[in-house]
Amino acid sequence: METNGKAAAFLAAAASNGRGRLKLYIGAAPGVGKTYKMLTDAQQMKKEDIDVVIGVIETHGRSETAAQIGNLEQVPLLEINYKDRPFHELNVEGILQRAPKVVVVDELAHTNIPGSKHVKRYQDVMELLDVGIDVLSAVNIQHLESVHDIVQTITGVRVNERVPDLFVQQADEIQLIDATPETLQKRLREGRIYPSHRIQKSLQNYFQLTNLAALRELALREIADEVDEKLERQNGADYRGPLGVHEKILICVQHVDTAERLIRRGYRMANRLNAELYILHVIRDEFTDKEKVDYIRQLCTTFYAHFLLHKSKKRVANAIVLEAKKHFITQILLGQSARTRWEEVWKGSIVNTIMRQTYNIDIHIVADQQSVH
Repeated sequence: METNGKAAAFLAAAASNGRGRLKLYIGAAPGVGKTYKMLTDAQQMKKEDIDVVIGVIETHGRSETAAQIGNLEQVPLLEINYKDRPFHELNVEGILQRAPKVVVVDELAHTNIPGSKHVKRYQDVMELLDVGIDVLSAVNIQHLESVHDIVQTITGVRVNERVPDLFVQQADEIQLIDATPETLQKRLREGRIYPSHRIQKSLQNYFQLTNLAALRELALREIADEVDEKLERQNGADYRGPLGVHEKILICVQHVDTAERLIRRGYRMANRLNAELYILHVIRDEFTDKEKVDYIRQLCTTFYAHFLLHKSKKRVANAIVLEAKKHFITQILLGQSARTRWEEVWKGSIVNTIMRQTYNIDIHIVADQQSVH
């Protein structure tokens, strides 16, 4: 359970910009305890006299989760008739009228029934946040849009209900709710995740130990990356450069004849460091060499790198500095300079310019490959 201080800090930050704060509880698989922890935090808020209500909660028949609801106020769900059947969805208008400080919205990736105000539940949440209501919500890692293909490869299951990465990136706080694969299998066998008739099939499919271990690893990595990036976005300027918690390598490519060699070198470094790879090409005149740009762009695709095309009449060094700061680069790869000594005196050394204008960035010079006679 979070301390009183954490709950107070969460709410205090919300008042600073008028927009509601979003806290996400993310897990690797059903049954890790996301909804239970979310309700536990809501109960703690209620004890602190914070106006918190339940918008929608899914207990999935789990008695421990249902018991955790306790005396929390629940806004009645909205009933929608579709194909002569009644369905119940999050009552956005009812929550807006009730105007609580905090609302609990479970199953973030849920697709609303036709006739609802929005197509997806995360869009309902966006509306609540926009009017200043704080939201606690839960989702499993397999519902994140960017990992869809990875999850399908791991489990063989196509996940249709997904949440855009951009929405998750806007969360003010993310809490990973973790459980080992062995613990999840034990909970499943005890009937604490699914009804008895679903247990054996789940153990043979989605809840295999190898699947759960891979999903857990995926969740740990994704959340760690998201936290690192948020830390850089919020505090990078205070440190005048990257914090170094998340390695990012920038390869500066100007000439086609050295592009592949530079990129291969950077790719190997990125693999060893588990780093993101960026490739920068600077255009300094009005006439873009489309063939060269297309070639470098194709190399980016081949080596799984982000392509940065910078158009500027300023010196190349200044463009490199600008992009490095913008993307919180931690390491820069440059080819050996072809400038003469006189050119360096007259125009300035690219390396020296970068070093003067950046902080906490390592610079690597890749020597030219010369033929042996």
